Amino acid sequence: MTKLLACAALAVGVVVSPATFAAEKTITLAVKNMHCADCPFIVKKSLEGVPGVAKVTVSYKDKTATVTYDDNKADVQGLTAATTNAGYPSAPKS
Repeated sequence: MTKLLACAALAVGVVVSPATFAAEKTITLAVKNMHCADCPFIVKKSLEGVPGVAKVTVSYKDKTATVTYDDNKADVQGLTAATTNAGYPSAPKS
């Protein structure tokens, strides 16, 4: 019985372990072409459409988008491509 429980615990650990290696990252993108009050809404929706994105905050005043994402499902290239395809080229803010 002890061996059975040990094997079950190991199997659960193997199944769960990839999720524990997923890292949540946050990046701030400098976003171009935001000229009106509707622009931040469009930028936010374009980023929320990227799989793995958990949270998006867009600042019209600062011309930035701060994105929290799962780096196993999304990457910076995919985030910048999403805004660029929506008409708002972006790049990581330095």
